Formats: sequence, C-alpha cells, structure tokens
Amino acid sequence: MKYALLIYSRDADWDNLSEDEQKAVYGEYGAVAQSPGILGGEQLGPADTATTVRVADGSTLTTDGPFAETKEGLGGFFLFEADNLDDAIAMAARIPAARMGGAVEVRPLVEM
Repeated sequence: MKYALLIYSRDADWDNLSEDEQKAVYGEYGAVAQSPGILGGEQLGPADTATTVRVADGSTLTTDGPFAETKEGLGGFFLFEADNLDDAIAMAARIPAARMGGAVEVRPLVEM
C-alpha cells in the first residue's frame, strides 16, 4: 500500500536552529528520501505563498494564503510504499518534523 507522509512544521522552530543544526536536519531529510520504499517527495513553499481556490455558483474564487491560520503548516511530503501501517508509522517517525514540534500525518492513498 502507498502512503502520503504529510509533513507539518512551524517556521519559528526552523528559524531558531543554527546553520549547522539546519544542515544536519537537511541531512536527515535526505537520508529519509533515500530510504527503501520512498517513491518521491518534495518540500513545499511557505504557506503565505499559497493560493486557495474555490468554485461557487460557477465562479472561480481565489484567496491568498491557506484557508485557515494554524500553528503548523504543510511543508512537504514523502510518498512511501509499505506492507502495512506500522511500517509507514515507523518511517514517519524518522522525519525530523515529527520530533521538532511539528507532526507527520500518515494517510493511505486510494488506489483505483
């Protein structure tokens, strides 16, 4: 089964790290990216660069930024193929955001 590992973090936590600490964290993300079962992933731009799109009564409506203000923002994802949820959770626990004040949401993909 494939899982999306959705990475939520707080920009303030990142900003409080030294340059060496940031490099070490990037190294950990790189190690996760090279792990067996990881099919891909990307870092996303900051939430304030997002555009939210809705369609109401046939009209397309856009607003700048995310729909809701949150302490944590979706910062990236990995796509992971695993035999079971426990393996996906174990991989999610390796993602630095999970221990640095953020969270990693593990969500199964719907395969058609």
